[in-house]
Amino acid sequence: MSANQAKSLRPLSLRHPAKPAFGAHSALALSISAALCSPLAMAQEEETFELDTLQIEERTIDTNPYAEPGAPYKAKYSGDKRKVKPLAETPQTITVLTQTQIKDSGKDDLKEILAAQPGLTLGTGENGNAFGDRYIIRGHEARSDVFVDGLRDPGMTTREVFALEQVEITKGPSSTFAGRGSTGGAVNGVTKQASTEYGFNKVEGGLGTDDYRRATLDSNIVLTDDIAVRLNLLHAYRDVPDREPADRERNGIALAGAWQATEQLDFKGDYYFLEAKDTPDLGSYLDGNNKPNDDIPVYLQKSDFLESDVEVFTFRVGYDFTDNLRLENATRYGTTENGYIVTGARGNTDLVTGTPTIGLSTHNGWQEVDYFANITNLYFDTELAGKQNQFVFSTEYSKHDVANGRYAIANNGATNCVLPGRFGSSPGYCIIAPDGSEVANIDELIQRSYAKGNQTTDYSIDTISVSVMDTIDLTDNWILAAGVRADRFDYTNIVTANNGTDTKYDYSDTLWNGHVGLTYKINEYGNVYATYSTAAEINGGESDVGGNCGYGGLCGSAEIIGESKPEKSENWEIGTKWNVMDEKLLLTAAAFHITKDDVMEGADYETTGTLNTGKNRVHGVEVSAAGNITDRLSTVFGATVMNAKVVESFNEASEGGTLAQFADKSMYLQLRYQLTPALAIGTAGTYRSEVYSGQPDAAASDRHVPSYTVYDAFANYEFTESLSARLNVNNVTNEDYYLASYRSGSFAYIGDRRNARLTLAYEF
Repeated sequence: MSANQAKSLRPLSLRHPAKPAFGAHSALALSISAALCSPLAMAQEEETFELDTLQIEERTIDTNPYAEPGAPYKAKYSGDKRKVKPLAETPQTITVLTQTQIKDSGKDDLKEILAAQPGLTLGTGENGNAFGDRYIIRGHEARSDVFVDGLRDPGMTTREVFALEQVEITKGPSSTFAGRGSTGGAVNGVTKQASTEYGFNKVEGGLGTDDYRRATLDSNIVLTDDIAVRLNLLHAYRDVPDREPADRERNGIALAGAWQATEQLDFKGDYYFLEAKDTPDLGSYLDGNNKPNDDIPVYLQKSDFLESDVEVFTFRVGYDFTDNLRLENATRYGTTENGYIVTGARGNTDLVTGTPTIGLSTHNGWQEVDYFANITNLYFDTELAGKQNQFVFSTEYSKHDVANGRYAIANNGATNCVLPGRFGSSPGYCIIAPDGSEVANIDELIQRSYAKGNQTTDYSIDTISVSVMDTIDLTDNWILAAGVRADRFDYTNIVTANNGTDTKYDYSDTLWNGHVGLTYKINEYGNVYATYSTAAEINGGESDVGGNCGYGGLCGSAEIIGESKPEKSENWEIGTKWNVMDEKLLLTAAAFHITKDDVMEGADYETTGTLNTGKNRVHGVEVSAAGNITDRLSTVFGATVMNAKVVESFNEASEGGTLAQFADKSMYLQLRYQLTPALAIGTAGTYRSEVYSGQPDAAASDRHVPSYTVYDAFANYEFTESLSARLNVNNVTNEDYYLASYRSGSFAYIGDRRNARLTLAYEF
């Protein structure tokens, strides 16, 4: 793919095209030409001309320019243009979920989608570790390794997919592309952009069980031959299945514009806003026998909330100096706000009556993020020493400022039990009476009043990055991809203690990372590859943890923080990729080995941690398939078998144990069968082995949520070319399952119970 080709990727769509479709005019032109030239043809019968076969594709299901035409579950290219080769030729494990596959799955929040993917698990929050979307990839923390169109998307927020063309999950350390962090991998959302190649309006409306409602608009308007705008709107609401009044509400807008100013110069801009309002349910807990309580009442309080507001502006400019030299610059400014007061529950004993009960706890915090980023990429394709080279030169500047704080809360309800605690017994709130019955009016038990409290941390990190990457076609069969990146950062974090004393943590360093991959093309369909990549994360890299050593927070005192080493990771991977079924099906298999060294550790949450004493490793095998198995049968499949081990630890008892929040076996399978030209039916299954509690990147506790298998089903029916319907039934068997739990056994997140929804889509 040339430097200019990435810009010119466009989907083929015959839905109300902005310009006449090729097939309509070309057939007439060919017939007229044949008639006019027939005498000449008869005079020169000895000369024959063989024309290429004209293929007219069926209209596309979506407008994703990176998808494989005719295979809606398969992406051909990454949305990150720095990956210059097709995905089938990229020497790395990359899972790509297209818009069509996501819609068929019936999942809307990014957290739901990623929780089903192999090699990924979810993490939990608690008092010193914010609640919000938290992802763990191949056993390593990734909550800050989320990107949108290649730029980091910071902050603990709720993320939706209404404005995304596809979701890309890169597995293994990848700091050359992502910068600091990305130990286990990174997630990149590719947004819907405006295009002058087609015009359409699509409205979707859905209703379902649990008061589900969802309405979206996706509109691409061609204003002139060179200017287009695209608008996406969202409103969604639903109760949490079987956990009402817990609910989730989403409201969003995404507006994008594109202007091809000249043949060489183009501009793009977009605005994104999302408001997410949850009345959260933290689920159940693990009892003394390490089993989840499957029959816990809904205990959230009327004052509970988990709210995120995200607002982002992005502006891009590109210039083609030649067909082989392109410069792109992107500037982004954004703010996010995340606030929560949530209630937890845990099995306990009432010290007054001596009877078993369930006690409630309060967890709260707020976070405000202000960030700016500017990245410049120069794509240069050239021939050196007779070899074709595809260079990518990049510079990036980013500034992330984060303020964290807590709420001032007063509990005004009358206590009804006495519970043991870390600092002795104290009056508490219990939802189970001494006779074993539920107390009345559980949601009004605590009767909180609250106000926004003072700031507790003032976090800032400024980073300047430079990188160079090259992909070299050594021969017709051998491809070499390599890159190196340097990130120079200035870190400041002012942490305010409960007594009002400020401690300033301040240091700077430079992180060097790289990757190298070698691919051998066996034939036109398949290849084998070997790759090596690294990643690095800094001390205190996670902004929501403050001065706590754990969950990526600060380790050590302010005087010695600069003496800490970055946490370093390296990954070795060998694999094979096969692009079969006329390039409509991509099969992959890979074996990998990740080692993370110089891991920050703390003896416990209350004491200063030791520096760079930990080491762990994860190795495993991952296989996948994406695309069309036959003309009628499509699939997305992935399965991972992994093994994790703590190799070295300050706490010798931890050595040899597995990692927390880690599933050693996981699988996802989605199938879609086109039963008739109008009717498609499908199913999906998710399997996850048991997941042990604890802090990610550290040894697991002896508590765990059990393994589970969940099945979904869907059907699509096309009444006309403009009107269609989709029915989704998720968790068909109404399985009781749990996604993750906190290290103490509390916050055992409950997976959604059976739910159904019907969606109508109209295109005009």
